[in-house]
Amino acid sequence: MRRVEKEIKDRSTIEEILQRAVVCRLAVCEGNTPYIVPLNFGYKRGRLYFHSAPEGRKIEAIKANPNICFEVDVDLELVPDDIPCDWTVRYRSVIGFGRAHLLERTEEKREALDVILGHYAQGPFEYTQEAVAQVAIIEVEIESLTGKQSGY
Repeated sequence: MRRVEKEIKDRSTIEEILQRAVVCRLAVCEGNTPYIVPLNFGYKRGRLYFHSAPEGRKIEAIKANPNICFEVDVDLELVPDDIPCDWTVRYRSVIGFGRAHLLERTEEKREALDVILGHYAQGPFEYTQEAVAQVAIIEVEIESLTGKQSGY
């Protein structure tokens, strides 16, 4: 990281950012073209979980190339200044890299859905067999994480 004074090295702070974030931006590769999409997500034990339609651009990209990048952020605040070029933004963020794959087994998909929904609400949650069969679940095994903050 170029600005080492902004790096978050404390793992518990990085974990807190992952737990507090509302949106995760998932970047996949389509050949030489990056594609990024904001998604609801869940995080547990070094893995991210996303739900999706079983077909579409991100699913096809993951099948072709499982390498992904992701970003989450919290505590965003625009900080204006009298001098336009001195405006800044306060934030805390995490960027990570990993490998994605699609879960196939019904029980794995149910557990992942619990993680995703548990990120936003308290369970228990119930799913119909049909709903679980029709949803794609992307699991990302996180390989590296970097935390960064500005203005804190």
